[in-house]
Amino acid sequence: MYDRWNLSWQATASYRARVRGCLLGGAIGDALGNPVEFDSLDRIRAEHGPRGITGLVPDGDGVVGRITDDTQMTLFTVEGLQQAHHRERHKGIGGAAPRLVRQAYGRWLDTQTRPGPGADVDGGLAARPWLYARRAPGNACLSGLAQDHVPDPMLPFGPPGAVNPQSKGCGAVMRSAPFGLGRAPVDFAFGLAARCAQMTHGHPTGYYSAGALAAIVTHLVEGESLEGSVLRALRLLAGHPGHPGHDETTAALHRALDLAAEGDPTPEKVESLGAGWIAEEALAIAVYCALATTDVTRALLLSVNHSGDSDSTGAICGNLLGALYGDHGLPHEWLERVEGRAEIAALADDFAAECVRR
Repeated sequence: MYDRWNLSWQATASYRARVRGCLLGGAIGDALGNPVEFDSLDRIRAEHGPRGITGLVPDGDGVVGRITDDTQMTLFTVEGLQQAHHRERHKGIGGAAPRLVRQAYGRWLDTQTRPGPGADVDGGLAARPWLYARRAPGNACLSGLAQDHVPDPMLPFGPPGAVNPQSKGCGAVMRSAPFGLGRAPVDFAFGLAARCAQMTHGHPTGYYSAGALAAIVTHLVEGESLEGSVLRALRLLAGHPGHPGHDETTAALHRALDLAAEGDPTPEKVESLGAGWIAEEALAIAVYCALATTDVTRALLLSVNHSGDSDSTGAICGNLLGALYGDHGLPHEWLERVEGRAEIAALADDFAAECVRR
């Protein structure tokens, strides 16, 4: 009996560390990449030396450790999922997650248009003044959330969604790691992430990439290796035949795996996968950087030292590394300087505590 209880305690502690790691790792990668987003690799090297940035550097306002909309939206995803889990556990109401995630994204949208919490705000993330900061949010996220769209779970995957059907920017995938943290079956996490991605990004590549990230994170939290998690996500993608919608995501992940197997990671190899502005490129870059080296610090730096969407590729890479190694595997000298660190950790612990209750 004691051994069974001890194993259960150890498994719970590992799970909580991976949830914290995923959210905090994402925030670290986001903060690393924020100051050099939009900069070319040549410019990064010219300003920071031949190795590029080697740690947290000040942004345009001279502030170190600032997170962006990537982490903001990730946290609101967690809040919506936590509310859904709580409601279903207490009231037995299934299918609440898409609507509650959509409401959480609506609260994030308010932080982009208001100077701070109003009298109508009653707790939660919307009550945190530090989240009321506009950090270059994506146009598809803003325009998509201007519509109150919750995708029909009965519609098939593959065809473009109703909102921004041509958009496959990385704004959906960069917020989708939390769907893999809820201890749900992988096909459920994949499907929910893909459906919720369609609230803003209707192109199949946009929402299949979001689903793939959720699937990878699900397997990492269960203790699978990163390569194994990616391969299993690829099998899940292959299980959606009849539509070409996942082809770009699948091809990008295969390129990331093949490139990582070559060894000798370099920024030039990162750039061969794209710039990260679109969903499958951001996911592939993050996967490549996390796989190409077992050194967490080096992997995070590799994920942001390139021409393109450095904060998004850094955030997704941090999500993967944190889910793989837990929060104790993250570089703590960086973590200590990340904006909102304590509140992100508290949200992670609350979410994990909710999800271990059945």
